[in-house]
Amino acid sequence: MAALYEGYTLCGLVPAQNLSHSGIQGIEQERDSDHVVVTDSTRSVTLYKVSDQKPLGSWTVKQGQSLVCSAVFNSQTKEYVAVSDNRVSSDVWRVHCVHGGEPVVLFQRGAVRLLDSLLSAPQQPIEEILVQEEAIRWSTNIVAETQQFVIFTTEQKGDHFLYLQRLNPNTLQRYRLEREEPGLGPLSFSASYRDKHIHLLYLYPNGHVYQSVVSVRGLGTEEGTQALPLPRSLLLSLPVGEGLLEAASAMVLDEAHVAVVGVPHPSAGAGKDFLCIWNTNFQTLQAGKEMAGKIYGQLWCYSNKLFIPHGKTLSVIPFVCPKSSLASALGKLKQAKTEVLSIMANQINFTLLSMQRMSRKTQSTPSLTTDQVLELIKTAPVEDVEKEVEGLLSRSDIQDLQPSVGQLVSVLVSRSLTDPAFYTPSTLAQLVHTQCLCHSVCPDLVLLALEKKDYFLCQLCLQFFPDIPEAVTCACLKAFIRNEVLQTAYSDNFLLPHLKDLSSQHVVLFLQYLQFLYLKYSQDAFPQMHGLRSPSLTQIMDWVCLVLDAHFTVLVMTPEAKGLLLNLHSFVKSQVRLVSELGKIEGSLQELNKMKVNKDVGQYSIEIIELF
Repeated sequence: MAALYEGYTLCGLVPAQNLSHSGIQGIEQERDSDHVVVTDSTRSVTLYKVSDQKPLGSWTVKQGQSLVCSAVFNSQTKEYVAVSDNRVSSDVWRVHCVHGGEPVVLFQRGAVRLLDSLLSAPQQPIEEILVQEEAIRWSTNIVAETQQFVIFTTEQKGDHFLYLQRLNPNTLQRYRLEREEPGLGPLSFSASYRDKHIHLLYLYPNGHVYQSVVSVRGLGTEEGTQALPLPRSLLLSLPVGEGLLEAASAMVLDEAHVAVVGVPHPSAGAGKDFLCIWNTNFQTLQAGKEMAGKIYGQLWCYSNKLFIPHGKTLSVIPFVCPKSSLASALGKLKQAKTEVLSIMANQINFTLLSMQRMSRKTQSTPSLTTDQVLELIKTAPVEDVEKEVEGLLSRSDIQDLQPSVGQLVSVLVSRSLTDPAFYTPSTLAQLVHTQCLCHSVCPDLVLLALEKKDYFLCQLCLQFFPDIPEAVTCACLKAFIRNEVLQTAYSDNFLLPHLKDLSSQHVVLFLQYLQFLYLKYSQDAFPQMHGLRSPSLTQIMDWVCLVLDAHFTVLVMTPEAKGLLLNLHSFVKSQVRLVSELGKIEGSLQELNKMKVNKDVGQYSIEIIELF
């Protein structure tokens, strides 16, 4: 389970008089994990040794000059790079330098240059990439294997765009972010690279945290400024209290954890600011620490340390994020029993690898039989029930228990429905995972899980039950949207009436998710992986057709759906055009297939085939 440790002060701050800004432009890691470079908002750059909280050196530009952006350390030349008074060849936005990459300069109008090429010709012309009234809001630099990328976001008249600039060879791709509620723009961005994909995380004032994924392999070799739609998925819906967030930030820590600052703690009173770590796979808050003083919405992360300006202090908060498991995410990890879970692709969609149980010491009391456990479930406390059911599962072969598993679940569900204080989610999950159950044996289980908002158990049932009724499928769809609902078996005739019960808001959200999935899988951004349950393109399109059949009239009359329908129309149009072009060469391809292959060839041959 993720944890935040006791923090310490790295340095004091001199914030703006109205406390609108912390006074810090940026923090960059230096030559190792224990050194950082802090650039203030005026004229100074200071090198700190983090473990000692001591400044090792400081530099200041001349009186009357100012630093444009945070200074960076060039590990190749062992030099520090900073820009003063905006201009080199044009106005500079940021200088970026990551370990293993060359320093790059990003100009305010979107152009990118390697520092060496810029210094060799300081007066070279700098092109303008951005259109009129478009301005950069955030940027970063990532090294992906042998490729270096500059990533930046822009805003133009309420629209937000993502630019992906690849260096050597130079290519530029532009994406349009989906619009949130009117008037809401992202408060913060964070980017990471893993599994040949760039993951962009962004937080909105309404507490929604989205993720967009771009495949590095999918980038073209030619530049393009035509904005492509950028699919997104909702990772978290954070509590915001009354009103909207103003100064908040979210940052990726690893594939399953996000650090958030400036967002209210769900259990704390109003007026308190916290640093929190959320598990995105299980939607759980795992660690929280109250931060005294004003929060400025700034957050940096280096070497398992979070750097946070608050009040008049820059604090360093060490943290750990162990590999996620269901038990640790729920805060119920015990040494005596562990479940090893494999978390795949930021989804609550896992495969149980093993269930390891410690051998029990000989006890004076005899083990309970199945009938005795069934009786115990009716009256015993939750802890005793969990202990005895788990003991029964560990002592018996699953095949021998198969007739009893349904009885165990039925009694557990029956008591949970009559006794609101009684609920055993981990025990029910273990029983579902035996794969000895189906919906008809325990028809109230999924509905109980929905009532308890136990979406993890719902997804297990959808994954393992072959006979989920269409009404239950739609009930799950109203509560959550996941790669499991789409793969549930259904009949068109039985599903359509229940789909019509969905609200227009649900339908628009669901279609956006289906569009996102289709783009994701058709572009091979998420290749099929062993152990990862992913819907096929056919399954996704079948759901799109069903939803449109059930709600087409409503969607046409819904203003919020207009853009979505236009996107779907243009996408289908392009697919029809592609199929049409393929049809033109179908005959030629069939003739090639009929041709006799000359087997009498040497080690090298050239064969000319004429197509008519």
